[in-house]
Amino acid sequence: MEELKNMKHNDETTKEQYKEYVKTVTPTKNLWLQMAKAFLVGGIICVIGQGILNYCKSLGIDKETAGSWCSLLLVLLSVLLTGLNIYPGIASFGGAGALVPITGFANSVAAPAIEFKKEGQVFGVGAKIFTIAGPVILYGIFASWLFGLIYWFATVFGWV
Repeated sequence: MEELKNMKHNDETTKEQYKEYVKTVTPTKNLWLQMAKAFLVGGIICVIGQGILNYCKSLGIDKETAGSWCSLLLVLLSVLLTGLNIYPGIASFGGAGALVPITGFANSVAAPAIEFKKEGQVFGVGAKIFTIAGPVILYGIFASWLFGLIYWFATVFGWV
């Protein structure tokens, strides 16, 4: 019986020591500072995008085409910065501010392709390119299909 008490006491002591260890090695982050950084980086990306839109409009390009050029150039810029190993630093600093816009999506597609290119075109780039972005694409397509089906039923039955 005494051995059981000792084992239980040792177990609790070990758990407490582990909790203390986790507290010491877990990085603490200031939520307000992280939000400010995300706002700053996301805002800068949006300002760049707005600059591209304004420039395209000044050239006489219609709004829809200017939006397409803006998306294209932001994706290109993101992929180039990822290839030059600059975007990971931006994402590390800005958090969701760099990962949520279209530039973050482009980064999530380009980064695995760059990382696994040494394994070859098929088993490296081809197999790993959509590792991160694949679920987003899959569920995005599925959701658009589902909502399209719901909309179609709504129009057939005269609900919309």
